[in-house]
Order: sequence, then structure tokens, then C-alpha cells
Amino acid sequence: MGQQINLPTTRTQCIGAYLAQPQGKPKGGIVVIQEIFGVNAHMRSVVDRFAEHGYTAIAPAFFDHLETGVELGYDEAGSAKGKQLVNELGLERALEDVASAAEAISSSGRIGTVGYCWGGTVALLAALRLGLPSVSYYGARNLPFLHEQPKAPVMFHFGEKDASIPPEAVAKHRELLPQMETFTYPAGHAFNRDGSKSYHEASAQLALQRTLAFFDQHLVSA
Repeated sequence: MGQQINLPTTRTQCIGAYLAQPQGKPKGGIVVIQEIFGVNAHMRSVVDRFAEHGYTAIAPAFFDHLETGVELGYDEAGSAKGKQLVNELGLERALEDVASAAEAISSSGRIGTVGYCWGGTVALLAALRLGLPSVSYYGARNLPFLHEQPKAPVMFHFGEKDASIPPEAVAKHRELLPQMETFTYPAGHAFNRDGSKSYHEASAQLALQRTLAFFDQHLVSA
């Protein structure tokens, strides 16, 4: 369904991106923010899914600033490489790329973001600092930013069995951002990652329903 495009960024360098268009007039646009594994088959399927639900969707390949065409496996080596790349990239540059991607699809209407794992924290920052309505899935790096005043609504999804995000961390989201919806599911980390052993179908489907309702409210109805 989608296609690879070149995305101009604020740093005079183009990066790749995966873009999918809906049938007919878009309801809005969504920037899909990857896990630490790059814009791989799973992330492309997420982009396609939002397009099927009526949104223009785009996933910037942030790692292209460092290495071209990174798609990592879900094993220990892939995780180690992914962590190295996100630490080298930094959240600020990722946020700049989100802004560039949002601008690239701005003709679709109002723009939001959805992010997973590392991307969940980038999505939170997009709501806090860029004013983009955002959905954050299992962002383990969120806590340092929860004191910031949001410029747009954000929805959080967490797995109750996620070893990297303990219950007290989830509670901090409810305490510091009580006006935002925080949902938990009987699942572990990366429960939305279909095709992997961490996938939990019932949780993923319910989270998607809530995510689509969020975007219908804040991008379509706003």
C-alpha cells in the first residue's frame, strides 16, 4: 500500500520515510514513530493500518542520519544496536524529524503522532512541545518529561507485565498528567508488535480502538 519517499529535514539532510495514503479524502495525518528497530516490516504495517482507517500516515527513518536503511532483528544484538542508535541520535533530533514529517503531510488536515517503545517517548514530546495530539505506547523514557505542560492531548498505553515500566512508573503518568488517559493491559512490553512473541492480540486490538477514537476526536472533530 505504501511507498518509500525522501523527507527533507531541518538539518539539510534528507532521510527516508514510509508513506501510505488512504482511499479518498484523508481524515487527517499521523506520524508513526518507530521502536528502536528502525522502520521495519512491523512499522510499515502500522502505517498501512492507519491509512486503511482513513489517515495519511508516515514513518520517518530517523536512523538514516546515522546509517541508511536500518532494520534490526528483535534479538539481543538488534536491541543492543538499536539502543546505541537512539542514544546517538538523541530525542531532540528525532523531534525535529517528527516536525518535518508532520509538515510533509500537512495537506491531509490536522496532524497527530503515535509512537511505540522509544517512539512512545518521542510521541509524548510531540504533544508536550510541538502541540501534536499524540498516542504513546509503552514509552519507558517518559518519566523525566511528565512535569512539562502539554500543548496537546496525549493518550498512554502500557502493559501490566512490562518489566521495563513498573506499576509505580505508570502511576506517575496518572499523578502528573491526570487530565490525560492512561490505559493498562494484561500484556507485556511491545504487545502491539504483531508477528513477534510479545504480541498480545486482545490488548493490541483494544488499544487500537482507543487510539483511533482519540484521533477521530482530536484530528477529525477538532
